[in-house]
Amino acid sequence: MNLTIMVLGMAVVTFAVKAGMFILGERVAFPPLLREGLSFVPVTVLTAIVVPMVLSPHNAGLELTWRNPQLVAAVAAIAVSLIFRRQLLTIVAALAVFFTWQLGVLG
Repeated sequence: MNLTIMVLGMAVVTFAVKAGMFILGERVAFPPLLREGLSFVPVTVLTAIVVPMVLSPHNAGLELTWRNPQLVAAVAAIAVSLIFRRQLLTIVAALAVFFTWQLGVLG
């Protein structure tokens, strides 16, 4: 029951914030410093989600070894991204490395 109330509460808060911004529209203007700060939110949220999954995929402490396919794929993705600067190529290369490592090397 508590979990249901918590999820419903989060849904109400999320809806209220988004609906409020949609309804108010252009009548509310954020200062430039706040707008600049908000532009970093997607990057920080994605980083907060991805980094723990890469460094500790089984929630049993850090796995900084070559036997961690998430870490190997992340390093490959960083390298491909720095060299080619192509988003789709980075995704494809990281997935290829991950599945090759997971199925081939560790399989």
